[in-house]
Amino acid sequence: MQKDVMFAGFGGQGILLMGKILALAAMDEGREVTWVPSYGAEMRGGTANCNVVISDRPIGSPVIRNPMHLVVMNRPSLEKYGPLVRPKGVVLINSSLVTADTGREDIDELTVSANDIATEIGSIKSANIVALAAFVARSQLVDFELLRECVKYEFSKNEKLININMEA
Repeated sequence: MQKDVMFAGFGGQGILLMGKILALAAMDEGREVTWVPSYGAEMRGGTANCNVVISDRPIGSPVIRNPMHLVVMNRPSLEKYGPLVRPKGVVLINSSLVTADTGREDIDELTVSANDIATEIGSIKSANIVALAAFVARSQLVDFELLRECVKYEFSKNEKLININMEA
């Protein structure tokens, strides 16, 4: 069993953190994991993506050309990576910023207004956690409660951030 996920969006949206938390949860389940971040030189506002590969055996390559799953937080990422997703994969679209869909019938498409939900709970910065939680709930790549524990761990230095992200 090998599953791969691409997270993509603008720099500053927490794209790399989503991948890191998913990778931590998979490692805590005893799986083999790779996490490869990529971002443009301009950082905030530029492009950012990361690839996570989760497997029950050693991983031959962390490179993902056609991801099984995709989480997109902006429209340019959907346009670039949406067509590359393999059939039967899950594609999560942040509908707060993306009004388009993939136009595909062979995938499980999930739209979540991550920015709007995050704003309602008190911090737009938690939109990435809203998207990650919805993606994991749909894809079931890792145990959801374990994901929650990894989010707590990641924000353990700031109680306020733990509370906001647990609500997200």
